[in-house]
Amino acid sequence: MLAFCRFNEVFDLPGIVGCIDCTHIAIFPPHLEDPNHPEHIYVNRKGFHSINVQLICDSRMKILNVCARYPGSTHDCYIWNNSNVQQLLRNLHTAGHRDYFLLVKCTVPVVLFTGDSGYQLREWLLTPIIPEPQPRTPERRYNNAHKTTRSIIERVNGVLKMRFRCLLKHRVLHYSPEMACRIINACVVLHNICIDQNDIEVDDNGELDNIGYFLNLSVTVHKII
Repeated sequence: MLAFCRFNEVFDLPGIVGCIDCTHIAIFPPHLEDPNHPEHIYVNRKGFHSINVQLICDSRMKILNVCARYPGSTHDCYIWNNSNVQQLLRNLHTAGHRDYFLLVKCTVPVVLFTGDSGYQLREWLLTPIIPEPQPRTPERRYNNAHKTTRSIIERVNGVLKMRFRCLLKHRVLHYSPEMACRIINACVVLHNICIDQNDIEVDDNGELDNIGYFLNLSVTVHKII
């Protein structure tokens, strides 16, 4: 309910409880002969090895849900269709709770969360209208509101990677896929602690304020992993 109210207060778009998007975290290529993790399935559409990570955030940039277990070649829509959150929203709407939506970027409906072009429109998932509607129409105003609201998940992706530089594409996680996924989950937990403490900011140059506090906080990553 708090997420519901905050999105309405901040973005004036009622019913939204979160925004959804996927981001690729680069990993070192698994062994070619690895029977459990074939190297080729980790090559994403941009040509590098990665874990395709689905994130859902609220209006405060806190990550509500993370799914970090699919190889880079996996389509965003497949991850969403096999997520527990999708089934939860489906069950809520089936039970008559139809006031909650997610937002996505392009071809997905905005219900509870916002999504991108990898998603299909649903009663609980709101996507932008394509092609772009004419100016000064209700459809164009909806698209503008959708774009403004969903931009928060893109900021979350950027802040998460700047806080934890090991997640940046050029850094690359030099671990097995299983360990890489555990590290990503740990970074999300630490990110949420930062949000709750309201103590650490990433400036325009990607530098962290209060770095001493951050370093003390980060030692808990070993317990999380």
